[in-house]
Parts: sequence; structure tokens; C-alpha cells
Amino acid sequence: MYCEFYGLKERPFNVTSDPAFFFLSNKHKEALAHLHYGISQRKGIIVLTGEIGTGKTTLCRFFLNELSKNVKTAFILNPRFSEIQLLESIVADFGIATPNKGKLGLVKQLNGFLLNESGSGNNVVLIIDEAQNLKPGLLEQIRLLSNIETEKEKLLQVILVGQPELNARLNLYELRQLRQRIMVRYHILPLEHREIANYIEHRLNIAGLAGGIDFTREAIEAIASFSSGTPRLINMICDRALLAGFAAETKKIDQNIINKCLEELESYAVGGKI
Repeated sequence: MYCEFYGLKERPFNVTSDPAFFFLSNKHKEALAHLHYGISQRKGIIVLTGEIGTGKTTLCRFFLNELSKNVKTAFILNPRFSEIQLLESIVADFGIATPNKGKLGLVKQLNGFLLNESGSGNNVVLIIDEAQNLKPGLLEQIRLLSNIETEKEKLLQVILVGQPELNARLNLYELRQLRQRIMVRYHILPLEHREIANYIEHRLNIAGLAGGIDFTREAIEAIASFSSGTPRLINMICDRALLAGFAAETKKIDQNIINKCLEELESYAVGGKI
């Protein structure tokens, strides 16, 4: 709606997990380093956590795009499955043909795939997003899959990505064997205060802005106070601010515009709409 007014090629503050808009903050840079280390050194199980809206899924999609061709991947979203459904999803995402749909058959086919890829000098990575939703039985099944190995190395690297509740789940007594196999952990924190203005500028530039939108210093401070550095909340308020600027026919986003947008968001929250 407002893109033509601002000279943008696309909306810069969508809340979708688009890796093209990935912003390499200090914490996201550290998280990426942990993922690359865990995968390159074949550490087996890696756990990445963060609060809602801190960019975990976007980071994972960006990470996938960075991997070399000798790394084969499967990316499972929202894994609210039974054990057999989870296995089917993993096998399908790796592109393995599955004439046998039984559990033992699926595990056998996955095992053969892993051995074949290892023999070809490839690494295999399974990423499971929203892993806090996995029941203990599914997490135990993932542990068993991660046990597939040769005498020298793990054949399947697993990255469990989720909200902080994932750590509570992993601390369950019945998952102590899995917990002992977690070799790399990282918790993503929100953007630092000084990074927020750069984050906004970054997304505007990726969306094709050639200049003309001015978020004032006071507006940035109001955004920082509202969002506490959470990227999704920054996107939410900035998208509304651009719409408000378009309606007012101004390209200067000041504190008054931000305050009006915050009032709208608060009214929606009271009404149960967000």
C-alpha cells in the first residue's frame, strides 16, 4: 500500500522469516558461529533457544543458505507429530524414497541414506524448529537417530531450535541421556539498544530504499522502549509507522507517529486482537 509512496520495492517490515532481510547483530553472529562450529565438527546435537520474535527461524534459514553443497539438510517446522509422522517428515525432507512406511523400514532407509552420504564425503543436518513442542517420546526418538554413527563420527547432526521452554523440557529426568549428548548450546538475546537504528536502516535498504524515510532519534528511542530489542516487535511498530506516515503524506517518522501507533496497538491488545 505504501511502497510506491516511499519508493520501496517491497514492504521492509514483514514478520515473515525471510533470510534476505537477516540482520547480523552481535548475538546472531555468535549464534551462527556456534551452529557452524557444531556442524563442521560433527558434534551431534545442538540446541538453539531464544524468546518469541528474536529471529530464530530467520537465522536458521540464513544458516541453511550458507551451507556448502556437501551438507544435506532437512528442516522441520512446527513438529506436532506422532513418532511415525516425525520419521516420515524427516525422511521426506531429505528426499528419501519411502516404499516402506513402517517405523523400522523408515529408520532402515534413513540409516542407509546416512551411510551413503558419509561414504560420499557429505554431512547430514536435521533442523527441528519449535522444538519446545516435542513430547519427551519424540525427543528420545531424536536421540536414538543421533546415535547413528561410524567408529569415528556422527552421521546425523541435529539442531533443536525453540523457545526457552525447550530447556525445561530437556531437563526432564527421562531425557537425561539426550541432555548428556548436547554438545553445543546458545541462547539468542534481543538486539542491543545501539543496534536498533542499524536494524531499521538495514531492512529499509534491503527493501530498495534509496533515501527519503527519516526515523528521528526520538522515534528510535520510542521503538526501542516498546520492543526491548525484539526484532518482531520492531517490525510490527515500524510497519504501522510507515502506514501512518503514508496516510499523513510525510516521510519523516517522528515520535508523534510512533506514539499514535503504540496507542493503536494497545487498543488492539485490550480488545484481544493481538
